[in-house]
Amino acid sequence: MNGLIIILLGLIGIVVLLLAFVAGAYNALVRLRNQVENAWSQIDVQLKRRHDLIPNLVETVKGYAGHERQTLENVIKARNMAVSAQGVADRAQAENILTGALKSLFAVTEAYPNLKADQSFLRLQEEVASTENKVAFSRQFYNDSVMIFNTRREVFPTNIIANMFNFVRREFFEVNDEAQREAPQVKF
Repeated sequence: MNGLIIILLGLIGIVVLLLAFVAGAYNALVRLRNQVENAWSQIDVQLKRRHDLIPNLVETVKGYAGHERQTLENVIKARNMAVSAQGVADRAQAENILTGALKSLFAVTEAYPNLKADQSFLRLQEEVASTENKVAFSRQFYNDSVMIFNTRREVFPTNIIANMFNFVRREFFEVNDEAQREAPQVKF
């Protein structure tokens, strides 16, 4: 009888430990998933700010460089694509296109000294640059959060819990533009 009680208590102990492990692993995955979602919303806030600045920037440039119509239309088209993009991969691709269009816009402005001296344009250019930095920091935080989440959901034995409760792998917000990956060249 004592042997049966000891075996029963041992089995109960194992079940309790197993349940504690499952609960701990599940809660850790939930915390990490929430961190990834929060990081994504931070990117979204910065991208919205970026999208809101672009029409003002285009209007300012249009006043000085109205004949650069194709460049201005490309920026607006890229902005509209970025605003309507869904999902991490599509959003990243649309934002990469928008970044390229903005680079073209700023390159065009170099030919207009009056525009480069306009205080409104300078302020907008500074806000866009500041927003670009915030997007980069937000993207880094998001990608770090995704890496931690994906690693946790893929390592044994947490991967069993992740699969049981349908925790899916998250996508990185990646830069696909090779020009953005290259270090800028400084010339004197």
